[in-house]
Amino acid sequence: MNADPRHGMAAETGRPSRLAGLAGLGTLLLVLAAVVASFAYLAVDWRGLVAGEALRLMARFVAEFFPPDLSAPFLRKTGWAALETLAVSSLSTLLAALAGALLALPASGRGGRLGRWLRPAARFGLNLLRSMPELVWAALMVLAAGLGPFAGTLALALHTTGVLGRLFAETLENLPPAPERALREAGAGPVAAFAYGSLPLAAPQWLGYTLYRWEMNIRMAAVLGFVGAGGLGQLLYFHLSLFQQPQAMTVLLAMFVLVVGVDAASARLRPQGTGHGG
Repeated sequence: MNADPRHGMAAETGRPSRLAGLAGLGTLLLVLAAVVASFAYLAVDWRGLVAGEALRLMARFVAEFFPPDLSAPFLRKTGWAALETLAVSSLSTLLAALAGALLALPASGRGGRLGRWLRPAARFGLNLLRSMPELVWAALMVLAAGLGPFAGTLALALHTTGVLGRLFAETLENLPPAPERALREAGAGPVAAFAYGSLPLAAPQWLGYTLYRWEMNIRMAAVLGFVGAGGLGQLLYFHLSLFQQPQAMTVLLAMFVLVVGVDAASARLRPQGTGHGG
């Protein structure tokens, strides 16, 4: 009597699934071992963190921030700093979106006859820009351009150009080639074929990425003030260094309001289907 061949097929298909399950279990065990080893290497003292004295000191420190300083002069000062932070984030994001779009073309292989050489050069430039954190760029720009919002704008624009350029390039690479190819076959030039065939498909995704980075740059613009890049961060650093916690709490509340407002605005402007978690 011949054996049913389906049993052999079931055994063959079951073996890879078991191997995949064992590989996943092994990966999970390695990750858990790495986490345990990290805690052991860092020697984190959890008992000291939740000790009664530590909790009492933290509670006393937090209580010093209340009530916040809501006097009219300081609110005006905080409002101007918030506008400065908003301007820094908006201008840097706009500059980065323009530069990122220009670099995305060669990075996605749209360099014409020179594409073979321009693509690795553009990708290297984008990798270089985004590999350096915003705080590092801010420290360099403060040295180059001096203290103030201009340094923060340059720092955010440089890092965000690397991020958006890479995202824009990947969007172009994932577009269906049929619309642009049809226009080229109909006699359209490369620029017109791209503008009418590919750009309308990429634009919603580009806009979604740009708005998401704008939200992130609002938060980062506030942080860059700690290295002298202006805005709410510089005001926060000034008052914290003087142990003026009520004034610092007002600045923190302004940061929260600004981030929530920008998040709500960008959510309304962002095209459907291009949302990103912040």
